[in-house]
This record gives sequence, C-alpha cells and structure tokens, in this order.
Amino acid sequence: MTNTPETGTEPVTTPVVRQVSPWNIANVLTVLRLVVVPFFVACMLVDGTGWRYAALVVFLLASLTDQLDGWLARRYGLITDFGKIADPIADKALIGAALVTLSAAGELPWWVTCTILGREVGVTALRVAVIRHGVIPASYGGKVKTVLQIAAIALYILPGVPQSLRWGLIGLALAVTVVTGLDYVIRAMRLRKVAEKARGG
Repeated sequence: MTNTPETGTEPVTTPVVRQVSPWNIANVLTVLRLVVVPFFVACMLVDGTGWRYAALVVFLLASLTDQLDGWLARRYGLITDFGKIADPIADKALIGAALVTLSAAGELPWWVTCTILGREVGVTALRVAVIRHGVIPASYGGKVKTVLQIAAIALYILPGVPQSLRWGLIGLALAVTVVTGLDYVIRAMRLRKVAEKARGG
C-alpha cells in the first residue's frame, strides 16, 4: 500500500537515477585526443624545426586534455562506460605514436619504445584477465609514470635539448614504468588469491 498524506506519513518516493549521455564534454575531449594523433604523427614526419614545435604543441595540448577530461568526469559525474574504454585507448595511442615516430626517426632506441609499450599492453591484458575477480585501480605510481613519460617525450620532440638531459628523464620514466608494471602483477596476484579464498570460504 502506498503511503499518502491522509495517513499522516510522508509519501514514498523512488530515487531518480540520472542517465549520463556518452556525448558529454569529458568524452568529447577524449575523442578529440584520438583525432589529433594522426595530425601529431604528420607533424613529426615532416622535416623542419617549425613542424617539430607544432608537434610539441599538439602533444602537450593533447596530454593536457587527458588530465582535464578525467577531472571533468569526476567533478561533474560524467563517468560513462564509453569513457572508461576510450580514455586509456586515447592515452596509449598518443604516447605510442610519439614513441614509435621518435624511434622510426632514429632519435630513441627501439628497445625503450618496446619496453614501455610492452608494459602498457601487458598491464591492460592483466587487468582484463582478472576483471572477473575485481578491478585493479590506477595507482599513484601509474600517474607519476604518465607524467614522466610525457615530460621525457616532450624533451625528445623539442629541438636542441642536450642528449644527457633527455636520457636522464627517459631513464627515470623507464624505471618507474617497469616498477609500476611489476606492482600491477603483484596486485593482480593478490586480488586473485583474495577472490579465490572468498569463494572457497
């Protein structure tokens, strides 16, 4: 029986679940980051200092949207399934495109690019493999890794930077990349053990 004002009690109300459209500002920024990747690659492939500066501007602006769309999604409740899938894809596409073009130009050793991209692919596969047990949240180390990678890549794109400075930052980024990758493996193993123990108990 539904409560009414005549009974002296408040009427029962059903909470309204707000539907978030996938075409919100956070997801639009994510899509734009994907769209500019080919333009960034084109700027990197054309000879000329001016094109390098253009590539740097595009890379930094696209990297900034990564931070901005995440903040907007959390601040205004714009988190969607589309965003959860597209955002990491856009991040990896931008970083991967920069690393591959730099290696193809002979400016960055291929083993560095393969190590970083291998880590990203491995962590993504690992998270998918244990998804039935639970979600492995992004760590603070992962955020530091991303910032270091962006800074190191920016130094490689920028003309005239001393090679020692580039190597120092890419080395630090590489170390954090490997360490955080191992951390994901450990956390995935713990998550699996906890899930199996809970089912067994």
